[in-house]
Amino acid sequence: MNAIFMHKHIQSKRLTQAVRQSLPAGLSIVKPLLLSSLLLLSACNMMPAYHRVDPPVTAKWPEGSAYQANSGMMQDDATQAMAIGWRNFFADARLQQLIEMALKNNRDLRVAVLNIEKSRAQFQIERSALFPQVTGTVSETASRQLTQIPSAQGTTVQSITSHSYSANLGFSSYELDIFGRIRSLKAQALETFLATAEARRSTQISTIAEVATDYLTLAADKDQLKLAQDTLKSQQETLTITQRRYDFGQASGVDVSQIQQSVATARVNVMTYTSQVAQDRNALVLIVGAPVPSELEPDSLASLDKPLRDIPVGLPSSVLLQRPDVLEAEHQLKAASANIGALRAAFFPTISLTALGGVASTSLSSLFTHGSGTWSLVPEISVPIFDAGKNRANLNSAIADRDIYLAQYEKSVQTAFSEVANALAQHGTLGEQLEAQQALVAASQQSYDLSKARYNYGVDGYLTVLDSQRTLFTAQQDLITTNLSKINNLVTLYKVLGGGWQTETGVASADDTGAEKP
Repeated sequence: MNAIFMHKHIQSKRLTQAVRQSLPAGLSIVKPLLLSSLLLLSACNMMPAYHRVDPPVTAKWPEGSAYQANSGMMQDDATQAMAIGWRNFFADARLQQLIEMALKNNRDLRVAVLNIEKSRAQFQIERSALFPQVTGTVSETASRQLTQIPSAQGTTVQSITSHSYSANLGFSSYELDIFGRIRSLKAQALETFLATAEARRSTQISTIAEVATDYLTLAADKDQLKLAQDTLKSQQETLTITQRRYDFGQASGVDVSQIQQSVATARVNVMTYTSQVAQDRNALVLIVGAPVPSELEPDSLASLDKPLRDIPVGLPSSVLLQRPDVLEAEHQLKAASANIGALRAAFFPTISLTALGGVASTSLSSLFTHGSGTWSLVPEISVPIFDAGKNRANLNSAIADRDIYLAQYEKSVQTAFSEVANALAQHGTLGEQLEAQQALVAASQQSYDLSKARYNYGVDGYLTVLDSQRTLFTAQQDLITTNLSKINNLVTLYKVLGGGWQTETGVASADDTGAEKP
């Protein structure tokens, strides 16, 4: 801080000396005012000091029976989820190609990048107010006047044409930022710019997670479609056999009718999942932002080549506060605080300078000759006296905005904590749930095989086989859904912990490294 203050003091001293040398000798009254103002230029700042509030969440993740399986993950780890590049996390080669396509073509991501460029330009506009805007002008003024000239014959009217030429260089209404109004507006624009950069990172994380989710959902629904098709094929074969047995008097019409119902139900399931797979393709095309080649589509969940890696989980204080959406909310809070500084400065006088120097002459040939120089210096002080409470109301509004952004920042931290806690609760139970579902499928398969054998030997009617077949089909569907939930849970956990904005582990992509500095 001392080094920064000394640097600003040296800059102010140099500016003071330059102004003292350029002022005309006759402006002895204006000199003290300008020099004292410049000395205060770096000393006054009305922005309130920013202190990060304590996170309104507990220091550790929730504990209980739902989180027992996470006990080995609960220790603080130097490698957080946000440090794992998406290429390292999503190991499936086809999924990686789809993510690359989405990062290039997704329209939401494009809008986020353009918002960065817009806020960068706005920051540069606010920063430019700290410097005088120097302009050069060259002008000619021609006028024609009628003059009455007395003579012996009377009064004679003659026209006289005059010309004047000038060339000037100067600046107009340059505000001396004594009370930090312009610096506060610049700080507000900078924080807004940084907020849009974090919004871009957040959009990228959401885009990558959605591509992965849609990709995995398509794979699971293809599994569901294949299961429905296999079930339909099996039911059609059973119907053919039962129809023959009925023709020979070995089966009843009730059996044929029941199997026909089962076939019709299987056909409905096939059509349902055929439609669902088509919708999954459309969703994947939308998030990728371009047509998806058929060779990049997954065949099934089982065909994925180790699609995801496990995630180390750290403490909320070291993870959640670095999430892009939380950082975005914090930058918005800082911008609101900086705006308070600008509105506080509105209660104090505004000092501006207009200076002009150049040459002037009545003839173009003598415009740049010795003695044609001109100059003017117009210092101006504007003091707020009465505004019917406008400045006070603006300041109160800004303070309310700051408090609103503070509440939103705290809510973003709480939301992040809740999302991670929910993902951990699922992560802690999905492993056992998947094992139980696999056991249920095995038991249902055995029950179906036994009931079918009993039917073939004439011990039971086909209704028992039909019930067993329905139970098996439902269990197999639930197994696919549970397996999808387990994989999607890792995607969700990776997303809510702030991962997905780096390409490789610990290496930011080119767009990310270049977007955060104006």
